[in-house]
Amino acid sequence: MVRSWIGRVVACAALSLIGTPAAAEQAVAPATQAAAPGVQLPVDAAMQDAAVYAQRFGMPLDTAMHRLRAQAESVATTDALRTAFADRWAGVAIEHQPDYRIVVLLTGTDPVPDRMIAAGGIVVPIVFRTGAGATRVALLAALSKYQAMIRQSLPHPPGMGVDQRTGELVVAISSGDADLNRDGTLRARIAALAGVPVRIEVLDQPATTMAEQIGGPATLPDSTVGAIASEPIRGGARVIGTVDGKRYACTTGFTVTDGTRYGVVTAAHCPDTLTYVDAERHEWPLDYVGQWGWGYQDVQVNVARGALGPLFYADTAKTLARPVVTWRYRTSTRAGDFVCHRGERTGYSCALIAMVDFAPAGDLCGGACLPTWVAVEGPTCRGGDSGAPVFEGTTALGIVKGGTYAKNGTCLFYYYMSTDYLPPGWTLVHQPAAVPVMVQPLPTVADTAR
Repeated sequence: MVRSWIGRVVACAALSLIGTPAAAEQAVAPATQAAAPGVQLPVDAAMQDAAVYAQRFGMPLDTAMHRLRAQAESVATTDALRTAFADRWAGVAIEHQPDYRIVVLLTGTDPVPDRMIAAGGIVVPIVFRTGAGATRVALLAALSKYQAMIRQSLPHPPGMGVDQRTGELVVAISSGDADLNRDGTLRARIAALAGVPVRIEVLDQPATTMAEQIGGPATLPDSTVGAIASEPIRGGARVIGTVDGKRYACTTGFTVTDGTRYGVVTAAHCPDTLTYVDAERHEWPLDYVGQWGWGYQDVQVNVARGALGPLFYADTAKTLARPVVTWRYRTSTRAGDFVCHRGERTGYSCALIAMVDFAPAGDLCGGACLPTWVAVEGPTCRGGDSGAPVFEGTTALGIVKGGTYAKNGTCLFYYYMSTDYLPPGWTLVHQPAAVPVMVQPLPTVADTAR
């Protein structure tokens, strides 16, 4: 096996099959105010994520807080740089070690002076690296033009993506096809065809679908009439449904509205008819609206019987919920961004984005997937996380589709659909921005020179 962040692709990897019966009950879920018990303020959400960041990179909590604030506040700067250097833009990435900085990759050899910005109460260096072999636009154009040809030339359709950290077209082949790249022959052939830099990654096994069965066919008891919901319906929680007599579990993503109805999104490969499972294991029916699952989408909408608030669970125990305050477009997302997700199977975890332009292997999107999926490093993803919310603080990013695994079952990365691709007419339920997170600024370069 070739070690890399890419492993065995598992299509719909976050879908889990369950067999525990439960009561089906009707719910009217009132909207929840942000001041309700168990609802985090933005500063609480930031501290929770920063604690994970601090542990991951071995630093004090306040330093982690500053870095995550800088991550959010620097988005406008990197968006502006992408426009300013459009003709040379190969990619952008956030580096966390040995120091926190933004790295911009450009084509050509003309140097660009490094610069610094103030963000998150700290000074963040921006480093320009030149000499990339192709722009991001050229890499995506090559992927689009030659994806079908590359897929057809291999026994197992590979995953593909653009690595903005290196400026390469990544082709992730099955280990069964590894001999085709002996002495780099496959890489050279694809590079000659596409006319861009190419890197070959090897997967443990070819793409497969996954539906984990942990119980037999379910028989539902009679509904309990008049039961009272113990909580409002929220994102990041358990939903179950039955297909061919077998029960499957997925995770709700974020709450959405079309201006009249309120519901939740989850993955389109989950069962159509779903019930929401609350903290006391009561079940509340969600009416099916529709699913969108081709090419660049894997999303389904199920509506509740009343208005819903903008909340999603953000801890493993589902005792803390966060409001959605805003969202971020995929084009503004960067390799190296530190993001979190809350899956019903794996709970709450955070990791770094690996690729923003990724097309999973196999035929997971009703055929070949487009390079519109965002891949996030493992090691935390399992069956049952399908549809889970991906977020940064109180910023919504997307919902989980699937993941890749090593032979020992370790999650190497998962990938999500950006909220850019919600179904037409449906928008995220969100609340206005509250008081900004306030922490004492760390010493700047100017301060230390005094």
